[in-house]
Amino acid sequence: MSHAVADQQETPFDLSRGNRALVRWNLYVGFAALAVAVLNGFAQALNYAKIDILDLFPGLETYYQGLTVHGVLNVLVLTFAFANGFTLLTTARGFRREPPAALAHAAFWTMLAGTLLAGWAMFTGRASVLYTFYPPLEAHWSFYLGLTLLVVSTWATSAAQFVMCKRWRRDNPGRRIPLIAYISIVTYIMWDIASIGVAVEVVGFLLPWSLGLIGGVDALLSRTLFWFTGHPIVYFWLLPVYVSWYVMVPKLADGKLFSDTFTRVVFLLFLGLSIPVGFHHQFTDPGISSGFKAIHAVLTFGVFFPSLATAFAVISALEIGGRNRGGKGLIGWFFKLPWGRPALALQVQAMLVFALGGVTGLINASYNINKVVHNTTFVPGHFHMTVGTAVALSYMGIAYWLIPWLKGRALWGRRIALTQGWLYLVGVLIFARGMISGGLEGMPRRTQIAEAPYAEGMPGWEIAGVLTGVGGTIMFASVVLFFLVILGTLFLGERGEAPEMPLAETIEGPSETGWQTRLDRFGIWIAATIALIVLAYGPFLIRYLPPRLVSEGFQGY
Repeated sequence: MSHAVADQQETPFDLSRGNRALVRWNLYVGFAALAVAVLNGFAQALNYAKIDILDLFPGLETYYQGLTVHGVLNVLVLTFAFANGFTLLTTARGFRREPPAALAHAAFWTMLAGTLLAGWAMFTGRASVLYTFYPPLEAHWSFYLGLTLLVVSTWATSAAQFVMCKRWRRDNPGRRIPLIAYISIVTYIMWDIASIGVAVEVVGFLLPWSLGLIGGVDALLSRTLFWFTGHPIVYFWLLPVYVSWYVMVPKLADGKLFSDTFTRVVFLLFLGLSIPVGFHHQFTDPGISSGFKAIHAVLTFGVFFPSLATAFAVISALEIGGRNRGGKGLIGWFFKLPWGRPALALQVQAMLVFALGGVTGLINASYNINKVVHNTTFVPGHFHMTVGTAVALSYMGIAYWLIPWLKGRALWGRRIALTQGWLYLVGVLIFARGMISGGLEGMPRRTQIAEAPYAEGMPGWEIAGVLTGVGGTIMFASVVLFFLVILGTLFLGERGEAPEMPLAETIEGPSETGWQTRLDRFGIWIAATIALIVLAYGPFLIRYLPPRLVSEGFQGY
């Protein structure tokens, strides 16, 4: 076995002051979006408990306006901003070179401009179309342009990664791409391909439609293009977290990652299998044959395998850390993990909840069972354990080492940070229990239950709504504590030398010869991914096109 640090070098690494600030401001914008979104989310949770506080928070003049703000700011602005900043840093860390300034700044400013444009449309009531923005619901053109700029910001980040990779390869001919840079780049390659669907939908149809340049829109084609992107976007949220789980969490846990090659293969599986699964979100849509839906259902179960592999690899690294710290027996190592480290504790808590989120995801993917839970609160119960916890809580854990690293200040309020993580864990389990049980009783999602007359006399909905409200309140309190810790760190944390970025050692390092070297040939895997997408979507598009631009817009403002 060969041993190596995950980026193949052990000397300290730093970024220029300007690039540190750029990464930091990406995080600030993302967390500012979270701050506003969580206020809306608190109101949404209380809505299920039949407590109406819509007019107490910004952007909540109507229920659907608040729901749109909550969804867009959380799952688009927060995730895009965090991923752009974090993966720009991890790629630079792997290649040990500064990001190209023009592309890095272009990514930030287009992201900020897109956030402001879409935010203006939502907060003025011109885009109450939810995160999915299904036509014929029609938003103001500024909303669609804002979303376009958000996507463009990710493309600029990806371009910056490729520039760094090209320059590194020029200076290091024949060497393997450092692992942390490799998996960061694969994350954005997946998204570059996946984002084509929503780009075609918005730029080709919805934006000109909202400007009056075309008279109608094809609702089914638009939904299909959206879900071409809409499912793999889940992995665009998750894979930056996986970068941390694979190459940073083992170091935080005093463990080791067992295989460089295994990690690269897992990320390539996510690249190939994440995209051709969109029809499983359209099991109830007419106009799509059962055969296409069945193919996507099978591929959806296929993409579960790299998730299982991730669980194996990360748990292995944690077990090594726990046993290094004296853990004995089958599970004794788990309790010996350094739970006093907030950056680790929150990410492990996120993993525990994500295990349940994965199981409920398999239920959603099943063709027959999906009929029972489709468009019920079961679905948001599921994704609040995935993006709402695996992603959001991991972001918070990463921030607990990353903000001190970027600012050169010690983490303020360590005990508060630890309490915050456990509060979130308890809150989301209560919240998800309420939503899932309500969904099994037929409680609808995207519905203002507090004012729904048909919700009376439904005892299953009553207890589910109370659990959702209680859990949501605890989650809200947890996020308030998170911001307290971050603000305390920024303004009150002790100044000093920044801690070194956590980077794990791999037990089996990268091989410089043999078949493993082909893993670094991105062109092969991009071609294989495109081929699978063509097989999964091509026959439907050939049969369905040209588009039927007949649906007129409906505006809820």
